[in-house]
Amino acid sequence: MSQAFEPVIIGFLCNWCAYAGGDLAGVSRLQYPPNMRPIRVMCSGMVPPDLVVESLSQGADGVIVMG
Repeated sequence: MSQAFEPVIIGFLCNWCAYAGGDLAGVSRLQYPPNMRPIRVMCSGMVPPDLVVESLSQGADGVIVMG
């Protein structure tokens, strides 16, 4: 048996936009994949590129920055 590949995605979510949407999804009891790790940031425009590179070098399969 082969196991299905489950990528680990790091999500940098803007506190005022994307994180609020994720919070509303949780309150509404909507399901989203457990392999996406949300990290709240005050503004998606302030995510330094070094943080994206560091996430990938630490083993993340993908990074998404949502504003």
